[in-house]
Amino acid sequence: MSHEPNVRPTLATAPPDSIITSSPRALPVDRATAAVRRVMDALMRTDHASAELDRVAAELDAVADHLDEHAGTIEQRLIEMWRGDGITRHDPVTGMENPIAPPLTLTGRADGSVDGVVILGLPYQGPPGYVHGGVAAQLLDHTFGVANGWAGSSGATAQLNVRYHRPTPLFVPLTVSARTESVSGSKINTAGDIRTADGTVCVSAEGLFIARMLPRPR
Repeated sequence: MSHEPNVRPTLATAPPDSIITSSPRALPVDRATAAVRRVMDALMRTDHASAELDRVAAELDAVADHLDEHAGTIEQRLIEMWRGDGITRHDPVTGMENPIAPPLTLTGRADGSVDGVVILGLPYQGPPGYVHGGVAAQLLDHTFGVANGWAGSSGATAQLNVRYHRPTPLFVPLTVSARTESVSGSKINTAGDIRTADGTVCVSAEGLFIARMLPRPR
């Protein structure tokens, strides 16, 4: 469980064109998480007939047993992992401490938008060579939440309308961007898309979020 000081600006104080999600740090937990990402990727690429997977499984089980010995309770982790603004180090999209996060790093812009570039590999594949549609929707939903926080609003997703323009390729830089379009009472309307490096839109979405009071960490 990490307790390093938060040196990254909050959404309320970060200047434009600054990274507003978690960044890699020289921490053991970051190195361990990055190693898990490597294992996940390598396991999906390995030759199942010659990789001595029984031995690999035994070694990985031993690592998991060791980590279990030092794990806190689920209740402790639920509180620590939730801050309500979508930019914790544990979230499944931008979290440096979460091995299933790509991770995506987002920058807040002066015009109120946020964006970041990510390369997705085999763990995120749907059709051969392309990103799973659910993964694309997850990236946009989360980026919308961060964009709302950057614009000064926070809320829970009520509706997400996703349009798939064309298959989203793996192994190439993808720009994920979003911005809050309007706020009316408790309703927050947000839009964004995923594009390739040449500006081609692969996926676009519009979201409705409902502002609410978010629990503070204990």
